[in-house]
Amino acid sequence: MSGHGEQDVARQGFGVADAVPLLLDPQGVVTNWTGPAERLLGYTAAEAVGGKLSDLLTAEDAERVPDLVRRCRADDGWAGLMTARHRDGHRVPLMVRVLRTVEPRGHSSLLVLLSELAGSSGWDMSRAMLEQMVAGSAIGLAIVDTDLRYVWSNPALEQFGGGPAQQRLGLRFADVQPGLDAESVEAQMRRVLETGEPVTGFEHVGQVRSAPLRETAHMLSFTRLDDDRGRPMGVHYSVVDITDRHRARQRLALLDRAGQHIGRTLDVMHTAQELADVAVPEFADFVTVDLLETVLRGAELPPGPLAETDRVPLRRAGHRSAYGDLPRTVRDIGALVSYLPGSPPVRCLATGRSWRQEQLDPLALGWAESTPGRREATFLELGLQSVMIVPIRARGVALGVTVFFRRRRDPFREDDLNLAEDLVSRAAVCVDNARRYTRERDAALVLQRSLLPRRLPEQDAVEVAASYRPADELTGLGGDWYDLIPLSGARVALVIGEVPGHGIDAAAAMGRLRTAVQTLAALDLPPEEVLAHLDDLAARTARDKGTMPEGIYGHSVGSGCLYVVYDPVDGRCTMAAAGHPAPALVAPDGTVGFVELPAGPPLGVGGPPFEAVQLSLAEGSTLALHTDGLLTDTTTGSTATGQDRLRQALQGATASLEQRCRAVVDALVPVRPYDDVALLLARTRLLDAGQVAFWDLPADPAVVAEARRAATRQLGRWGLEELVFTTELIVSELVTNAIRHAAGPVRLRLIRERALVCEVFDGGATTPHLRHPRAMDEGGRGLLLVSQLAQRWGTRFVPDGKVIWAEQSLTGPDDLLFG
Repeated sequence: MSGHGEQDVARQGFGVADAVPLLLDPQGVVTNWTGPAERLLGYTAAEAVGGKLSDLLTAEDAERVPDLVRRCRADDGWAGLMTARHRDGHRVPLMVRVLRTVEPRGHSSLLVLLSELAGSSGWDMSRAMLEQMVAGSAIGLAIVDTDLRYVWSNPALEQFGGGPAQQRLGLRFADVQPGLDAESVEAQMRRVLETGEPVTGFEHVGQVRSAPLRETAHMLSFTRLDDDRGRPMGVHYSVVDITDRHRARQRLALLDRAGQHIGRTLDVMHTAQELADVAVPEFADFVTVDLLETVLRGAELPPGPLAETDRVPLRRAGHRSAYGDLPRTVRDIGALVSYLPGSPPVRCLATGRSWRQEQLDPLALGWAESTPGRREATFLELGLQSVMIVPIRARGVALGVTVFFRRRRDPFREDDLNLAEDLVSRAAVCVDNARRYTRERDAALVLQRSLLPRRLPEQDAVEVAASYRPADELTGLGGDWYDLIPLSGARVALVIGEVPGHGIDAAAAMGRLRTAVQTLAALDLPPEEVLAHLDDLAARTARDKGTMPEGIYGHSVGSGCLYVVYDPVDGRCTMAAAGHPAPALVAPDGTVGFVELPAGPPLGVGGPPFEAVQLSLAEGSTLALHTDGLLTDTTTGSTATGQDRLRQALQGATASLEQRCRAVVDALVPVRPYDDVALLLARTRLLDAGQVAFWDLPADPAVVAEARRAATRQLGRWGLEELVFTTELIVSELVTNAIRHAAGPVRLRLIRERALVCEVFDGGATTPHLRHPRAMDEGGRGLLLVSQLAQRWGTRFVPDGKVIWAEQSLTGPDDLLFG
């Protein structure tokens, strides 16, 4: 070890109690050797005396001896570290002090004091040196007695307030720092006095006397001081200002909290309120968030920059106050806020740059335009003292402004503005995402309204209620659909189906299928034929798109559909299914069962032909058409117990069919279901016997006149005399055609529902076609005349023939059956 760290002896203390002395002459030769020296270095007096000190040291330190000897002869002495060589060869690190001695006759010699460095705590420090160390320390140091009263403190402690050291003597911590939590600090001191265990790293936050408006943070450490008998004399503590580190931690914590709490939903207003909630009260006392109206609507933002002279329409999207009196003086959430042209908020919107003012003009009014009957409060009345305005910008476009106020604490500084900009920039992305989501959701909802029936047509065959709950939270769209389609003869078609997948793709495929079903329903085809045509359509669409039938997502291949036709004249119900669960049937007495219906293959995948079943329903029976999402267990994803759970839900009595529909969905489906869910409840009705009249007619042309008279009498009983003329013409043409062109019996039937329906049945298998005869043709005008007189007409085939029908509206042209 070399002599690095040597110190001037005049400024250092060196304990001599355990030092090993020896003497040197002025040339550095050993003239006196002691027993402790022999024990320390192993040399005897005969070996050491007469030799030079340098012979006892390592080569590196030996070279320094001549210079040190000259310095010590001319000066008071020297102290430092050296390394000696033991007699057995090992190295001995030493603390060395060399002092010049003066004899009465003027001769001088050098006294050398050696102390072994190994196992030593270091040099013994003199009081003067210790005082220099603590006085020059940047760390606040103090000593309190067992009563926790100050007995000593260094000058550095004055920077934390409480006055100079002389004024502290005899006072306690609470006396010199009343703004801080003295109880917690003194509790640590008492703990150290009682246990003797030191406390390090105790952090304390508050407002010291030297900075009454600024929150400061300090780290304190406490150590007990004992006397020579081990009895506690007091507590020594140190104080370090860690305010900058504390504020940095606060900033990181605020940004971390912002990342966790801002943007949890895709709602613009909720996101703006989250920004205000995060900033208060830790960062600001009052925060307002104002957004452009176009942002709240989810619309595209206006092109081009704003001008400072513009009147910008903003709405209050969020605010939060740490004080209860402020919200009563500001705009309510959703209220219009119009800032004055040239005001700081408008400038920030126009320039995209933030603005900060440490001290507001207390007599100035706010920057918003006054509303009628309302006086704007001054900043002094509101108690607002410091402000920052940060524009909300995302992707280079202004969305609004956030205003931060402080009331009775340290004003906003530059680093606060940087933090506010970081905070708002994070929130701006969330606000813009919410705006874009609002726009996309609105577009999706428009699509949904166009694809699903806004209202089911009014008719007298069934009472209906429907519920739809999508699994896609983002768009609110899925592939499930339901429909009610009025058919000829007062009948209705009930349809429910589902397309694989969710979202817009599935909804578009569903829209294609629903349109196809409505088109096929207009042809009055039986259920199994409707499904056969849908199956062909799904397979052809898949081939046209170049896709395979299996595993198609968002396409009609693999879709399910249930098609039901109900006739209120006789209560007959015919249904067929394609890869879809059978409907539940609730009898008038409340008994719940399920129709035994062949499921059939899903649409477009191929398989055996579809089969239909026919059953008779008593009046007041309820058909529950549903998609398989209603049967799915939300915890397991299984449908094994779905029918049992649906049976239990349908057994509950409710005041109306609409309430029952909602109750069933709420009981079986969560707010965010595992799969899309559609439920259509249809309670059957039967037409009164007085609403239907029919006549069996022989195949004789002479009977046409009798058919007209019978129809006229019936219309008179129904009070429909105004329709007699047109009805006679329709009956005459339809009966005449049936007798002339078909074989077998002919039947005429009149149905009075929301329309007057005239039906003629015959045993023919050919479909009549509408012709446009030339002026000289003698025939071919019958169906043309019918098409002009009736609101609509058509042909449907039945197992033993066909029915030609025509309808006349009873409620006026604005309430068509398909309206």
